[in-house]
Amino acid sequence: MKKHTYMLAAALFLWMFSTGHAQQISPTPDQVKMLTSQWTGERFPDGRPKVPDNLLKRLEKVSMEEAWGFLRGKGYHNQFENDWIIIHDDRVMTGRALTAQYMPLRDDLNTLVKEIGKNEGRVQAGGTNSWPIDKLVEGDIYVADGYGKIVDGTLIGDNLGNAIYAKSKRGVIFYGSVRDMQGLSAIDGFNGWIKGHDPSFIQQMMLTTINYPIRVGRATVLPGDAVLANRFGVIFIPAHLLADCVINAEFIMLRDQFGIQRLKEGKYSAGQIDSKWSEDIVKDFLDWVNKKQDLPMSREELDKFLKERTW
Repeated sequence: MKKHTYMLAAALFLWMFSTGHAQQISPTPDQVKMLTSQWTGERFPDGRPKVPDNLLKRLEKVSMEEAWGFLRGKGYHNQFENDWIIIHDDRVMTGRALTAQYMPLRDDLNTLVKEIGKNEGRVQAGGTNSWPIDKLVEGDIYVADGYGKIVDGTLIGDNLGNAIYAKSKRGVIFYGSVRDMQGLSAIDGFNGWIKGHDPSFIQQMMLTTINYPIRVGRATVLPGDAVLANRFGVIFIPAHLLADCVINAEFIMLRDQFGIQRLKEGKYSAGQIDSKWSEDIVKDFLDWVNKKQDLPMSREELDKFLKERTW
C-alpha cells in the first residue's frame, strides 16, 4: 500500500472519530490537511489547499473533455456532474471549493448543530445557511450539497448572493436550488450552477457541516478542490493534480493547433495527424513550438513536460 493511501485512511479515521466524539461543524486545519494530504503547497488558515491563482486562470481555457480524460487516466472517475441550470451560461468560472452539506430537517440534530455553532462563535442571527458564506475568501466557490431539493430548498436569494460575491468574487455550485433568480442574475460578476430555482424560502432543511467531503450528484468533492465550471458541466479537480491537469490540457491544445494548421496547409494527411506521429512530424511540431511566441505555459514548464512526454 502506498504512503498516501495510509495517510488518507488515517485522515478518514480521524474525521470519523472527531464527528463521533467531538462534534464540530468544520474539521480542524490539521484534519483538512490529512484529508488533502497529497497537496504539498501553500494552504489557507482553515487547512484547505491554496492552489495558485495563475493556474486557476489558465484552467478557464481547459475543455471539460481534457480535464475529465486526464482525471480518468489518474484513476479519478467520479469528479464530473452535468445537467445544470446556469445563471450566465456564456461564462466560465474557476476557483477553490468551500464545501457545505445540507440535510432534511431533524430537530434534535439541528438543535445540536446550532449549539455547536454558538460554541464555535458562529453568527446566531438569521439561518445557519449564512455560516458557509462567512468563511469565504476571494477565489472560493461555495459548493453545497442541497440533496437536490428545489421547492423550499432555496439555499440563497439575491441578498446572500451579494454577500457571496463580495467575499469570493465568484459564485456558487449547488446540488439544490436558489430563489430570486432575477436578482442573482443582476449581480455583476456573480454566477451559479444550480439544479433548480423556486420563489419559496428555505425550510425543513438544515446545515450539517462545512468543509467536509460532500457529494454533488455523481461527484465527490473535497475542500480546496479546484473547480472548473462552464456551459458543459462542472468538474472538481483534486488540488494536487491541478498543475499537471492544466499543462497536459495546454499541450493537447498546442498539438491540436499544430495539426489543424498543417492539415490546412496540406502538409500531412488526416490519417498521419490523427494517429501516432512519425519522428518527422514530432520534429516538425517541436520546431513549430520553439518558434511560437504565445505559449499558454512558460518555456520552463513546457521543457519539463516534454522531457517526460512519451509520443
